[in-house]
This record gives sequence, structure tokens and C-alpha cells, in this order.
Amino acid sequence: MAADPATIEAMLREALAPSHLAVRDDSAAHAGHAGAASGGGHYDVTIVSERFAGHNRVARHRMVYDALRGLFPTQIHALAVTAFTDQEYQSRTQSLAQSRDSSSNSQT
Repeated sequence: MAADPATIEAMLREALAPSHLAVRDDSAAHAGHAGAASGGGHYDVTIVSERFAGHNRVARHRMVYDALRGLFPTQIHALAVTAFTDQEYQSRTQSLAQSRDSSSNSQT
């Protein structure tokens, strides 16, 4: 049985105190996948937390996986993680906004 995205969200909020968190259930896109037979779902998580400061990408992913350890492998089969600190996330969203502004200005 696949995990409920709300359960994943609650566990991550408790463990990592994120300022931004998005959990997307991608299980339907993997319906024919062999791993889907186990009942575990496929999820995509974007998480922003200051607890990631000073940690590299592998360590950040490990922190997320550790927070969800009780759900593997029966409720979660696959998990894609994108993890940022607040500063990294703000820089990224500002860069994307500037890129969109530049693109729309060049089309006018």
C-alpha cells in the first residue's frame, strides 16, 4: 500500500522543519513498473530547510530518507528529492523570475 502524501509531509515537517515543502505523488506515471507491484508509491519531494546548511546533496538526501525510513519499501518504492537551504531556494526562485522577465521583455 502506497503512503499518503500527507503522511510524508507530516513526517518531513516534524523531522526537518521546512520553510517550504511540496510532495507530489507520481505513482500513476509508474503504474506498469515492476516496483509498483509491491504497492509502494513513487513520490517527488521539494524541501527547503535550514537544517540542510553545511550539508552536501548526498547528506541532504540521506536526512530526508532517514526521516521517512519507516515507509520504505512497503509504502514508498521510489523517492526523488530536491533539497535546498532557504538562501539557495530564494536565489533559485529569483534567478528563475529574472529569466522569465528577460524572456518576456525580449519578445515584446
